[in-house]
Amino acid sequence: MNNRDLEPGHQMKEVSTSKVSNENFSLNIHVSKFKKNSELSKNYDIKKYLDPYKFSFSSDISELIPRNTPPYLDNGERYVERIARSLAFFRQCALIGPSGTGKTHIVYLVAELGGLPLWEINCGLQTSVFDLFGRYVGLGKENWIDGLITSWCRHGGILYLDEANMMKQDIATRLNPILDQRGHMVLTEKDNEVISRHNDAFLIISMNPVSSEFAGTKPINAAMRRRMSVWLNFDYMSVGQKIDEKEVDLVEKKAEIGRDDAEKIVRVGAELRTQYKSGEIPYGPSVGDLINWARLIHDGTALRDAAEETIVALTSDDLDVQDMVRKIIRKVAGP
Repeated sequence: MNNRDLEPGHQMKEVSTSKVSNENFSLNIHVSKFKKNSELSKNYDIKKYLDPYKFSFSSDISELIPRNTPPYLDNGERYVERIARSLAFFRQCALIGPSGTGKTHIVYLVAELGGLPLWEINCGLQTSVFDLFGRYVGLGKENWIDGLITSWCRHGGILYLDEANMMKQDIATRLNPILDQRGHMVLTEKDNEVISRHNDAFLIISMNPVSSEFAGTKPINAAMRRRMSVWLNFDYMSVGQKIDEKEVDLVEKKAEIGRDDAEKIVRVGAELRTQYKSGEIPYGPSVGDLINWARLIHDGTALRDAAEETIVALTSDDLDVQDMVRKIIRKVAGP
């Protein structure tokens, strides 16, 4: 039987149920397929690389498919299509660029367009090996719970390793046999069980550039680097003297403010990003951060007062750094 329910503004979820039985047992199997959001997918051409109609996942796993992801704006780099191509050809790729350039956003978008569950791990959070690979719960060896990496390997979808150059070395080493021609993992915690990589299991890693201003980063080891067939570099839409009119358009439209204020906000953001990339301040604002600033202006707050509640406090808790940000705002946006 088929059970269909339409979620407003998103995808239609189709759940097929089949029954497998014999004299000893009876089992219902539920398989979910998500139809593409046509309004979103018309902006991208990835079907020849990742066709969501060809994927099927259990109903529980399909709940991990992202929903209502906003479009990604670029300057003709076609990042979405290039990531989809890399996953189709090589099953994995790497994204590199400073924080706030949309790396995580685009991973969510590719997962939604491809109808792929997303397993997300922030490697900078010191996640334990047990959380990632699994553990026994309770006494004895009766109740085993898979970790995130093990679940991805078994069931498929996209494994997204954010801040991958902060990953613990022992975790990186255990990923290597999954990512090469062996295509399997060994669960040493579970009597060395061997788990083959699912046919529709893809990997994306992202990272900040390795430098002094990104504390805790280190170069990816050579073994993992060789397994990343494609590397895509990301940067801000506007940075320094380069102002992208599409970013100004976006701030103006999303926050419903005047063009002059939108241009000031983006110019301030571009200068702050320059300072961030040079290591002078600890954070560079994303497009979303600039839109938040603009929304307070739309609500009637003065430009500099709105900046205090958003950009200034967001950049750092250090009072000296906050004063530096205020000076940049005054210099670029005026009194």
